[in-house]
Amino acid sequence: MRVGTLQLDLKQRRPFDSREAEAYLNLVRTTDLLTREVAAVLKTHQLSEAQYNVLRILRGAGPEGLACSEIGHRLVTRDPDVTRLLDRLAVRALITRGRDPADRRVVTARISAAGLARLDALDVPVRQAVERMLAPLGARRLNTLIELLEIARAPVATALPGRPNRPVL
Repeated sequence: MRVGTLQLDLKQRRPFDSREAEAYLNLVRTTDLLTREVAAVLKTHQLSEAQYNVLRILRGAGPEGLACSEIGHRLVTRDPDVTRLLDRLAVRALITRGRDPADRRVVTARISAAGLARLDALDVPVRQAVERMLAPLGARRLNTLIELLEIARAPVATALPGRPNRPVL
């Protein structure tokens, strides 16, 4: 059996329990390394990845903004305390929040001009970091990687609350 680079990186002497276990650990390890690069860029603007994600979601939502619960559903990585995440952004004036006049129980968040400016300053450096890390794969392998990750995620993603059922590719 072939010894993969992850087994060597982790200084693991025994083989993995299964190819699925090795693939999973490779995903986790790769995610960690790629995430560190983007986090370093975001740190220059005093943002966490979750905060950056919220700002991007709100920029995409436009002037109407989004309810806090909808922001939580759209986050790339789960954050159990969206309210606290929004609090930190509001304190820094990167977002605004207000009650929905039609339903006072709903709080709508909107990106502020300062939040838009922060994203504008980050768009190019974040894109460059991501491209620097993944461009060596080339277009064909990137397409294959995206397809494989979507297939792997589909059985779990469709079971999450607030996620539409999508067919497996």
